[in-house]
Amino acid sequence: MSACGDQGREPRYTFHHLPQKGFPALESRNTRDLLLKWSIDGRITVQAFSFDQNFKGYQRDDFIMVDMNFTNYNFLNHPDVNSNLKLLSSSGQWTTLDINVRKIEVKNLLCTQVSMSFFDRLYCEGVVRENGNIVKCYDEYHDDILIADELRKVLLLEDSDHYDLFSHSDREEFLFCLFKHLCIGGALCQYEDDLGPYLETTKALYKELVSVQKDPETKEINIISTVFKVWAYDAHGLCYPSSSRHEQNFAYLIVNPLKRHIYVLYHSFGGALFCN
Repeated sequence: MSACGDQGREPRYTFHHLPQKGFPALESRNTRDLLLKWSIDGRITVQAFSFDQNFKGYQRDDFIMVDMNFTNYNFLNHPDVNSNLKLLSSSGQWTTLDINVRKIEVKNLLCTQVSMSFFDRLYCEGVVRENGNIVKCYDEYHDDILIADELRKVLLLEDSDHYDLFSHSDREEFLFCLFKHLCIGGALCQYEDDLGPYLETTKALYKELVSVQKDPETKEINIISTVFKVWAYDAHGLCYPSSSRHEQNFAYLIVNPLKRHIYVLYHSFGGALFCN
């Protein structure tokens, strides 16, 4: 993770909002019903933007970082991003990031998983039964999140008996992060008794957000997307994805270098809203 200010770089990228781009996996009736149940609907969104130059992962600083002199427009300070990037206010109203970002933090995530078998290890004694039922536990709270079963213990509590089912690098995978966010849900989340809906929704969103390419020699499927988790600060402090840190306040930039697209997956923790 890094925090960066003026890098003294020449302007490289021009960004454009793509309002016509839809995300059926997030917008389908079945998914929306689940998101509503999990207290996420109305608080989560995906947006698409395009950019005009070739991108490679090591060019992250030119792509995202902020020029403190505001002579270079990088992603979060580009006018077409500022005026369109959605932000949920503390009062529950959708607005845009129409401010001068002074500093950002960026965390590179791994994005290598191409199979949901990644989660097969959850089917073990004490977490998820063979029939998919999630093992319950005594209620406790972590950062305002109710933990009522062993799955959420695995996801959130380092002292869980099964926390080591996933290594540190496993937990840095975008697939894991997406699954974790859906399982935790919002402030009024009605948790699932069965693992299936979490896996199915994670798979649908993941397939839509990341891009793959077949290696012509090995014939293996590889993910070509690069994923960043970002936090932005204005003159008063943290402002995006929220003014406060929380497990469920997040903004991910998923970059497709071939199509030159950026998908922004955003969520702000709270109770259910009924419009997006």
